Amino acid sequence: MSGILYLVAIPIGNYDDITLRALTVLKSVDVVVCEERSEGLRLLRHYGIDQQVEMLNEHNELAAASIMLDLLNEGKSIALISDAGTPVFSDPGRLLVEKAIRQKIKLVPVPGASSLLPALIVSGFPIKEFVFAGFLSPKRERRLTELRDLRKEQRTIVLMDTPYRLVQLLRDMADVYGETRRVCVAFDLTLPTEEIYHSTAPRLYQQFLKEEKKGEFVIVLEGK
Repeated sequence: MSGILYLVAIPIGNYDDITLRALTVLKSVDVVVCEERSEGLRLLRHYGIDQQVEMLNEHNELAAASIMLDLLNEGKSIALISDAGTPVFSDPGRLLVEKAIRQKIKLVPVPGASSLLPALIVSGFPIKEFVFAGFLSPKRERRLTELRDLRKEQRTIVLMDTPYRLVQLLRDMADVYGETRRVCVAFDLTLPTEEIYHSTAPRLYQQFLKEEKKGEFVIVLEGK
């Protein structure tokens, strides 16, 4: 009988946001699979959990997925986590999930902290329907094209990117949308440095450029 693959959401910054169920699963599985060993071990040590840790990330996903499937087929149970938040969502792991589905291995999602919904609910924009555009291209010309393609979108739009690209992304949004769209930046959610900004891209670009802010963020853009 095969083991169970748990997809476990962990805090996005504030360790108090872990769920009791997530802790139970992390303590009970045979292996915890994370993106970076140091991050995974730091998380487990914080909660006093001593577990075998393996890595699955963008550099070894194919090989690691095969190893994890072998363990699952041996009856081992595995908890897949990301560096922060919900695994697979904008993080490696989808290949492992797809292979597990094909092999009829039981999947159990363990929900928890997320940056997506908190950013949406503080944006003040309609969220009955929204579009998750995710991470745009790191190349500016391609990123500008992607932003232009979103100009006709009437639903609220959610964007993410790496901490060091916040100012560049706001600059490009200012070029494409100007003062015509409202923007919400949810900065360092759940952390003591958490701040929520409501303005337009040009104004936020100037503010973040001046303050040299860098940190985790979610941008919510008003639809057309």
